Amino acid sequence: MPSPEPSGGNRTLERIAAILDAVGQSSASASELARRTGLSVSTAHRLALSMAEHGFLRRGEGGDFRLGQRFVQSALEKVSLPALTGLRDSTGESAQLWTRRADERVCLMSVDSHQELRATLPPGSRLPLPAGSSGRLLAGEPAALEELAEHGWVESVGMRTPGLGSVSAPVRLREQTIAAVCLAMPLARVAVSPGADFGDDVVAAARRIGQDLERSAP
Repeated sequence: MPSPEPSGGNRTLERIAAILDAVGQSSASASELARRTGLSVSTAHRLALSMAEHGFLRRGEGGDFRLGQRFVQSALEKVSLPALTGLRDSTGESAQLWTRRADERVCLMSVDSHQELRATLPPGSRLPLPAGSSGRLLAGEPAALEELAEHGWVESVGMRTPGLGSVSAPVRLREQTIAAVCLAMPLARVAVSPGADFGDDVVAAARRIGQDLERSAP
């Protein structure tokens, strides 16, 4: 008995699997994805963009696609814990790791301050972009990018929640921002501003995570 024709949904899954296999070899442009998978360039490009939006692929500055955040998340969480814990211990404030999912940011890890009054959100929390310093950074907000270029960090002073502040720095893998380290605190404990007080510490933690991830990533 002949096997049934694949449904539209199955065809889409097959194409997605083919694209994942293709970028598993090495990064590829849309035209190279089309060559490796046998898809048309327009179909390969459309699917790759959709997969990048949902974290299955990530797109480099040159337009090439490679495996995305969902495939490095386990390694990212593993290498992030020591850096976040060290950041919390050195500053006394809550340290978090955020990543972008479509129009939201998702908390992957959180190491809470030991102080009774603290800023905290549990892993799995979702917030709309561009709320907060991590949201501004991950959304690529123009003012945030200027701040990042000048200081290496982005801050928020009561923007999302009155009385709370934060400063965030990008975690980069192969020159792409894949996550943000955020240090959040009550403004009552801020001397100058979140960035001026703690920005260098957050940048160092984010850089450490990126370097450790680079060593462990395929």
